[in-house]
Amino acid sequence: MVDLLKSYLGIEPADDPRRMREKLTGKLLALDETLRPTLPALAALLELPVEDAGWQGLAPAMRRRATLDAVKRLLLRESQVQPLLLVLEDLHWFDADSQALLDALVEALPTARLVLVVNFRPEYQHGWGSKSYYSQLRLHPLPPETAEGLLQALIGDDPSLGALKQRLVESTQGNPFFLEESVRTLVETDALVGEPGAYRLAKPLQAVSVPDTVHAILAARIDRLAPSDKRLLQAASVIGPEIPLAVLQAIAGLSDEAVLDGLGRLQAGEFLYETRYPPNPEYTFKHALTLEVAYRGLLHDRRRELHVRVVESLERLYAERLAEQAARLAHHAFRGEAWEKALLYLRHTVTEAERSSLDAVLGGPESPGTLWWTGEHERAVTVAQRELAIAGTFKSFGMTVVANCRLGQAYHTLGDYARAAELFRWGVTSLRGDLERELFGMAGLPSVYSRAWLAWGLAERGEFSEGIALGEEAVEIAVAADHPYSRILAEFGLGTLYLVKGDPERARRLERGLVVARVAGIPLAVPFVGAPLGLAYAWSGRFADGVRLLEEARQQAASMNLIANQSLRLTWLAEAHLAAGEVERAGEPAGQAATLATQYGERGNQAYARRLLGEVASVRQPPEPGPGAAAYRAALEQARELGMRPLAARCQLGLGVLLARAGDREGARVELDAALEACRALGMPHWLARAEAAAREAGL
Repeated sequence: MVDLLKSYLGIEPADDPRRMREKLTGKLLALDETLRPTLPALAALLELPVEDAGWQGLAPAMRRRATLDAVKRLLLRESQVQPLLLVLEDLHWFDADSQALLDALVEALPTARLVLVVNFRPEYQHGWGSKSYYSQLRLHPLPPETAEGLLQALIGDDPSLGALKQRLVESTQGNPFFLEESVRTLVETDALVGEPGAYRLAKPLQAVSVPDTVHAILAARIDRLAPSDKRLLQAASVIGPEIPLAVLQAIAGLSDEAVLDGLGRLQAGEFLYETRYPPNPEYTFKHALTLEVAYRGLLHDRRRELHVRVVESLERLYAERLAEQAARLAHHAFRGEAWEKALLYLRHTVTEAERSSLDAVLGGPESPGTLWWTGEHERAVTVAQRELAIAGTFKSFGMTVVANCRLGQAYHTLGDYARAAELFRWGVTSLRGDLERELFGMAGLPSVYSRAWLAWGLAERGEFSEGIALGEEAVEIAVAADHPYSRILAEFGLGTLYLVKGDPERARRLERGLVVARVAGIPLAVPFVGAPLGLAYAWSGRFADGVRLLEEARQQAASMNLIANQSLRLTWLAEAHLAAGEVERAGEPAGQAATLATQYGERGNQAYARRLLGEVASVRQPPEPGPGAAAYRAALEQARELGMRPLAARCQLGLGVLLARAGDREGARVELDAALEACRALGMPHWLARAEAAAREAGL
């Protein structure tokens, strides 16, 4: 889009910032004085200094929206003066901002004198198919006679080439890029000698090897490069389709001179082309497949290291304009598994989930998934049980899998962790081998779903070792399947387990789930991973970050009418406030949590909320020992009833501290001794340390 704008404004590579600003202002105001408010956004897009106070005061998300609106307004206004033909190539490489602008332009086309021509690879997804003003032309491989014509131009008509041409046409099936790369390979391996358009066969035809796929050809060509050139090409593939020279020099591990020499050789071999000239040169790959093959040739650790270097390079090069580079920085931080940085640059990407997307994930208005989502847990149980019965009657394994997951989820939220565990164990044992990667119509892999929810449920019962093993299995399956929604589920289950265990550092693996949710554009998953991560941050001393994430999760859940476990998210929010020493701010969400948990029958969450009410009462100034002790005892009784041993230990710890402050040394001793014993037995070092400190402070 920047290149398009520069072309429209007549900006040349030699233009300095003053000249660029003159062209921008002159062109815009000559077109329409009412476009003046768009000047700051367009100047920022062109990387010109912007001194406008209003622009400087905008949040990054608002700047992004203003920039998209400015480009759209400019193009639509120009189309009123003269018809426009707008050509956008390679949509499969578009970043999120360019895609958002394209979508906005598509919606405006019926009333604009604008023809939009785009091209993209088959895997690119769009929502324009139903538009009456959209037409698609599929580009088919070349027919044999045309492919032969291309070969004639590439290699000539020497008599020795007849059988080779026929073989190339058949093996490449008329794909012109495949044909070009095949010829280039034959030249590089000395099977063909001569000049372009005038080659001759230098080896017997039976000795000539033509790889079966264009991927294999490209991989072989890359392997034949000098080691330093191969490393340079692979480093370029990590940066992406657009390769700023400054970034490549920063990550390649070569001298600047060696980088330039290598780029010259890669251009000569037509791996790369130069697309922007000094003072800020950029390069791109000749073809998307070249980038993909070069990238796949990197080992995982090397790939991750290079992505992190790209982040560091971009942070140095754009230190004053990081908000404008947020999408690129987030992409490389994600690929480099720098989870905290990825979250930093993805902070402004949270959006609301559309009703249609929720129905697709949950199964429709009267499905057990939707009933659970909206807090009708008992109805969800009834409907899921009915669907299990129907599945048994019709011997539908897929329907059994889905109903089993939904029934286990509903029982878990009702606090029946034992019954939920039985259902999820069936999913774990039944979905192995090839079935691990079957979706059965669900948004996430049921094999991962079962393990993730079972890991959480086992954590509530104190069975951490088995839960950790299942959670790690879930992550392995999701990563191997390269399935974003399942990866979020897996990190949610394992991260929440560590939170229940009282291990905030390991619970921070939830960052991975939150990053994937935002990168993959799955807003409905944000509350599930964002809320427990917020509490992990608060327990680690990052109080502001923790409260912010929890508030975002609460608001996101409310915007989607996600009632299930909202009581738990409110409890965690109150806990974060308490961790920050904000006792009064903890009271309101704690009370709301208890009310919601009771209203929707979420008994486990009700126990959590009651324990928190006890803690709030015990730390108020002055303390309220009577209400506090009553809340702790009610939570303890409920936790024991539900088999929630970790929560019971925390209730006894809190009650022991409260009784010690109230002067009841014997009562405090009983509760703290029980808490110490339980924390040791369950392997909860965080809470064990808290219990030991409380006992010392009480002189017990």
